[in-house]
Amino acid sequence: MTQHSTDLTVDTTGAGLLGKEERDQLNVVLERYWIEAKQLKYWLVGIMGLALLIGLLVTLLSTNLYRATAKVEISQVTANVTAIDPLETEGVVSELQYLNTQYELMESEFMAKRVIEAGNLLRDERFLTAFKLHTEVQPSARAIERILLENIVIEPLRQSALVDMRFSSPSPVVSRDITNLWAQEFIAANYEKRFGANIEARQFLERQIAELRDRLAVSERELVTYANANEILVLETRTNDSPSAGATASQTLIATDLTSLNSSLAQATAERITAEAAVQAQAIPEQDGRGTLRNRLAEAEAELARLQTNFGPGYPQLREKQAEVASLRSALADGRSLGARDLSSVMQAARQKEAQLRQAVQQAKNRFLGQQQQSIQYGILKREVDTNRELYDALLQRYKELEAAGAGQNNIKLIDEASLPPSPYAPSLPLNLLVALLGGALVAAGMVFIRSTLSQTLRDPHDVERRLSLPLLGLIPDIGTDEPEKELTIRWSELNEAYRTARTNLSFLTPQGAPRSLMITSSVPAEGKSITSIALATSFAQLGKRTLLIDADLRNSRLAARLDLEQGKSDRGTGLSALLTGNGELSTSTLPVATLGFDVLLSGHKPPNPAELLASESMPAIIRAALEVYDQIIVDGPPMLSLADAPELGRSVAGVVFVIEAKRVKLRAIETAIRRLQRSGAKVFGALVTKLDESSSDYGYGYGYGYGYGYGQPAKSDGEP
Repeated sequence: MTQHSTDLTVDTTGAGLLGKEERDQLNVVLERYWIEAKQLKYWLVGIMGLALLIGLLVTLLSTNLYRATAKVEISQVTANVTAIDPLETEGVVSELQYLNTQYELMESEFMAKRVIEAGNLLRDERFLTAFKLHTEVQPSARAIERILLENIVIEPLRQSALVDMRFSSPSPVVSRDITNLWAQEFIAANYEKRFGANIEARQFLERQIAELRDRLAVSERELVTYANANEILVLETRTNDSPSAGATASQTLIATDLTSLNSSLAQATAERITAEAAVQAQAIPEQDGRGTLRNRLAEAEAELARLQTNFGPGYPQLREKQAEVASLRSALADGRSLGARDLSSVMQAARQKEAQLRQAVQQAKNRFLGQQQQSIQYGILKREVDTNRELYDALLQRYKELEAAGAGQNNIKLIDEASLPPSPYAPSLPLNLLVALLGGALVAAGMVFIRSTLSQTLRDPHDVERRLSLPLLGLIPDIGTDEPEKELTIRWSELNEAYRTARTNLSFLTPQGAPRSLMITSSVPAEGKSITSIALATSFAQLGKRTLLIDADLRNSRLAARLDLEQGKSDRGTGLSALLTGNGELSTSTLPVATLGFDVLLSGHKPPNPAELLASESMPAIIRAALEVYDQIIVDGPPMLSLADAPELGRSVAGVVFVIEAKRVKLRAIETAIRRLQRSGAKVFGALVTKLDESSSDYGYGYGYGYGYGYGQPAKSDGEP
């Protein structure tokens, strides 16, 4: 836990915590980009210069643009000068939401179309000339709309309700006119949006009221015509429920007559009963008669009370019973005031009157029942008249309300009109140059990034350890000559110094020093494998060790040519291929290289099956025999390619030194080759990076006398002068 905390560092920029490994990787990446930039410095300078030139040309070739500005105020809260509710209920929204909505409306296609129509821009010569549309026969509204939207700019002023409207064009007059027109149309559109609905509603109501007026007249005419045709006379009477409101009730004349006749009939019936009671009272003794009348009166009063409890005052039987009670009371009061003849006359008259009234009631009833069927259609026509009248009154009332509510106040006002711009605001040379500089920097950064990303070769010697997980045994410079063998004869040459450092690093591979048998191989041919073999053999020979260099590239050997030796011309030059087939001895097959101080065993004639020969037991036997005579064995092996030669040969020696040419072979191919070696059982001690140019110094590696390679300063081994 403690160790983990020490491997973390706080990013001073506040980005977070980075581990030591992540920091190292980040530094490596940044260093690689920086090195790539230094190597491409002339290209990058050219890109930046070209970008500045483009910015200058764009400035010189661009058309001058003039910008006019108008200022408007947007207020969310508005005053309502009437007590009438508006037609549209305003939602409760936040001020920020309301203002953002207005900003979007200001630069919408809706506004562009209004400005085109209001300014007649399709035929405005000044506008068309400014934007070079006058050459077209008929410019399209869509093209002008696109021009307007591209050149209008809405800039709200922070912490205020003010907004700047800006329009740019090649003409100062056009810029001013379009800006003012845009502001005016936006204010008008807002007013129409808020109160235009009332105007449209009033116009709609006017049409509806006129239509309803006609419909009401037609329905009333149809009602009157039907009533006249069917002799339906309706009487309007004021009701008592709402006298203040002037409410009325309607009733036909026949129904009124029937009600009146029914009342008269009830009265006549009462009079007839009274007369009959008087006659009956006259016909019996006074005492008995008065007692009988009293009994009948009591019975009549009881029946009247029952009828009053169950029925209303207009019930016919109730009225008859009331009349009977009244007549019985009158008869008891009058006693024998009238004579028998007079009472009989009164009774006959009452009966005749009752019969006549009953006949009249029956006739009225028949007429009323006949009119009931006609009343259905009359009621339909009457309801239509009432409905039309109610609708007409409601629409007329709403129309008057909208007239009163139409006196609203606009919440958007023009504060400052746009004036004629005195000078163009674009193009701006400093701004264009800055943009061009930034664009050039982006292109240059992209070039560096792509170059670094796409480059999969070994450019940084550190990748030997980071990517390949191998020790870096040495760095060999590119001396720029086709005959590096001559440099090896110079004791303190640059090339000799580099290989001497590699030899020193090899001496630290085991406790006994450098492994006695080493194979030198590479991924592909021409990576410096053979010259490395010669140089290491020379360096070991300079230590006083008896060194044998074996040319094991049986397919395409170049070692003999580099050492200026011809295979097969000497009796002692039978070569490795002969030894592998059992034809020859090691002592008679080696050749001395006097200038470099070691012996060499050439490859000999090319066999048809080199992989089988190298995989046989003869190769380890040759190595063991050579170790009995020589102190150091260097095997110049074949390149890996996709062949089995090198893996088979690697198992016959103590280990392998892998040669990698800088900036040539992709790291993926190198990794594959090394894994093949390791899977075959060969031990890979490390790698040598060859043909490093001056750019390698950017990675922290130098070469030449006094500079270090690999693990530090070149150390002199024992026995080295």
